[in-house]
Amino acid sequence: MEQFYPELSERFRVLLPELKKRKVVVVGHARPDGDCIGSQVALTRVLASCGVDVVCVNADPVPRRLQFLTRNTRMRTAEEILPVAGEYTAIYVDCADVARCGVRLSAAFPRPLAMFDHHISNVGYAEHDFIDVHSAATAEILAGIFVDLGLTIDADAAQALYAGILTDTGQFRFHSTSRRSFMLAAELLACGARPAEAGFELYERESIGKLRLLETFLQSLKLEQDGRVCIGLLPKGIFAATGSDQEDTEGLVDYARSIDGVEIGVLIEERDNGTVKASLRAKSPEYRVDRIAGQFNGGGHACAAGLSIKMDMQEFYPALVAAITAQMAAVQSGPSNS
Repeated sequence: MEQFYPELSERFRVLLPELKKRKVVVVGHARPDGDCIGSQVALTRVLASCGVDVVCVNADPVPRRLQFLTRNTRMRTAEEILPVAGEYTAIYVDCADVARCGVRLSAAFPRPLAMFDHHISNVGYAEHDFIDVHSAATAEILAGIFVDLGLTIDADAAQALYAGILTDTGQFRFHSTSRRSFMLAAELLACGARPAEAGFELYERESIGKLRLLETFLQSLKLEQDGRVCIGLLPKGIFAATGSDQEDTEGLVDYARSIDGVEIGVLIEERDNGTVKASLRAKSPEYRVDRIAGQFNGGGHACAAGLSIKMDMQEFYPALVAAITAQMAAVQSGPSNS
């Protein structure tokens, strides 16, 4: 039988008996997305089925559209875990670095026992690193390992993994989508994943506030670099003004990228605390937007990256445009420079 991740699966098989001796907490990144929550839920459920004493925690609440994944798997808050953090051994999922899980959790668990991730900017930070940058999602890595080892994937775990793959492949549209993505999706359907439910919960339950936020974003779009870059802005106070919240920014940047002729789309959020957050999306991995984000202490994937930095908007905007311009020029000059 073909194995999806033979090397990673064997390493996890060896690690599993050690996990059974410990209390384990599965930690995901702050402002979680579908891959993060899906990976946390699935790993928690599969480890529990193997006899591991395990819980999962996130610094931020589960977004409304992802709450269907946690109906039968409780997500602990940082406030619940921090007082007893010393009792737990941490496993990180979908975190390119320790800081991604938030200040308090990263301080409590600075050296996790294990980590599962697919970000190209991840250089490794756990005692046992399970990284595959060619995978579309962390959920894809976990699904492959579980299938390889014949571990029990119940219907809730299967749904969580399917949602993680679905969201991080852009509904199986992004460059990262592979034959393996489809094969594992089929395996998850056989385990009880429900595509219709996932599609409805993820893409057909938008709030009116989200649509008003989208309207503001679309009105702000500005073309740079002769139409090859499109940048949209969300100013301070926009969430209160539109009746939306931070999780409603999910997917907005894709509208900027989708414009014909645009190669890189950007969403910039101006926060009340003086922080600027930006999401970058590229149509081709050659643009390596993770490197652009890296210049502002961010990171991510070749086609999808993000950053958050204390910086005045008047200073940040031209600096970001300059960084994008330089990266696009490097790509044009040849692959050795990109």
